[in-house]
Amino acid sequence: MTTTIARTLGAAVAALALLAGCAGAPAAAPAAPQQRAASVTLPAAPVCDDANESTTSYAPVPGEAAPNVDAIRARGALRVGVSADTLLMGSRNPLTGQIEGFDVDMLRAVSAAIFGDPDRLQFRVITSAQRLEVLERHEVDLVARAFTVNCERWETIAFSAEYLTAGQKVLVTRDSDAGGIEDLAGERVCAPEGTTTLERLEETYPDVTAVSAPTHTGCLVLFQQGRVDAITGDDTILAGFAAQDPYAKVVGEAFSAEPYGIGVAADQVDLVRFVNGVLDQSKADGTWAASYDRWLGALGPAPVPPVSVYGR
Repeated sequence: MTTTIARTLGAAVAALALLAGCAGAPAAAPAAPQQRAASVTLPAAPVCDDANESTTSYAPVPGEAAPNVDAIRARGALRVGVSADTLLMGSRNPLTGQIEGFDVDMLRAVSAAIFGDPDRLQFRVITSAQRLEVLERHEVDLVARAFTVNCERWETIAFSAEYLTAGQKVLVTRDSDAGGIEDLAGERVCAPEGTTTLERLEETYPDVTAVSAPTHTGCLVLFQQGRVDAITGDDTILAGFAAQDPYAKVVGEAFSAEPYGIGVAADQVDLVRFVNGVLDQSKADGTWAASYDRWLGALGPAPVPPVSVYGR
């Protein structure tokens, strides 16, 4: 990559990063408070031996008391943790200033179900490493940020049913001969802090030099500056990188399955169930497929949505 190209791309990324600040919908007049029902009993976190088993979640219960959903409705806005620099999943549109993407569409569906308005979202822009803590501290209601469901995370938070299955791949320069992660021994490969991607890179591929960055965009900056040789991440995220950088390409077969779920505080079971009902409806009525085609169509036609797993 020439110096001119590198500088141009670096400037573009820097501009995107500057735009990735916090934003929220205008405060809406809160609805009248509703009578609160007694707290629901918190089910035990699912017993799981691997990440896929931990996609178990809480089935919707029609007519069940929903005190946490009522509290959100009374507040007038759904507080959500998102990315603002992950193109296609959650990123700020430089023309409109709005945060948009597949993850955001899932949250918009929840907002529409609660308020009759998909735009009652109050955004909190977070890094991958902050996803657990903002839920544990009840600073947001939901997190949708390429959030892989796994057993360790189930110990402190709850998840919705799976709404997207991603897979870990690698992004390299257009002229690279690498065909996958197995061809990168001795190379510097970047992954964001606080992700299963970085954990897998460090534990499973010791011949690769793992380099961490605070965010996915941080990895892209290092890549474009020539300070790392490749980036590893979910195919959904790398597709966005390849769309931004014509001198990069995604190679190899996926070497992991990454089931995405919406994160919820562990003690808000009624909210988990409500979200699951929204996701199930979205999967059934074609809304999910339309969103997939809009944002992730470069990966191929919309697949069958992941089946929601309940009752384990």
